[in-house]
Amino acid sequence: MSGFSLSSEPFTLERDCEAVMVPQGETVTLPAGQVGYITQALGGSFTVYVEGNLFRVAGKDADALGKEPPPPIELADDASDADVEKLVWQQLRTVFDPEIPINVVELGLVYDVSLEQSAPEGGDQGSRKVYVKMTLTAPGCGMGDILVDDVRTKLELIPTVVEADVDLVFDPPWNHSMMSDAAKLETGML
Repeated sequence: MSGFSLSSEPFTLERDCEAVMVPQGETVTLPAGQVGYITQALGGSFTVYVEGNLFRVAGKDADALGKEPPPPIELADDASDADVEKLVWQQLRTVFDPEIPINVVELGLVYDVSLEQSAPEGGDQGSRKVYVKMTLTAPGCGMGDILVDDVRTKLELIPTVVEADVDLVFDPPWNHSMMSDAAKLETGML
């Protein structure tokens, strides 16, 4: 996983901020005034380095790092399932392994996406459940829970999506040939 150059932009937390330890997945609160470095700012979330540990900070807490939070996702009132599915794939492309600057779609980790619509209540446009089947680069990858949680959280930001069900599968097992050419180029495997 190493070998990628990481930027390191210094920051001082402007307020207490929730963060997830990488790769343990434990949620902690980093205190206001804490100093550290932003090592990755991709997909609307941040990977930060604080006192020898890596943490993931959600986009909604960008202000604590002195950054702008990502804009809300917009969806037309008459959006079809195809429109929502397009947004689902856009959101999946904002999910990054904190240690690799390549999104899960380009890495070939997403095997399947499907939508299910529930009946509209009270004249609203209905609500949708999204089902995602994905894998990890290795079954024992410590990032699994963090990536699954990231996928679920980002998909549930999409208007009309009430639930995202993420299923981790290891059959077929992931291999380098599943990566996009762009990802292979980025990792020097092309």
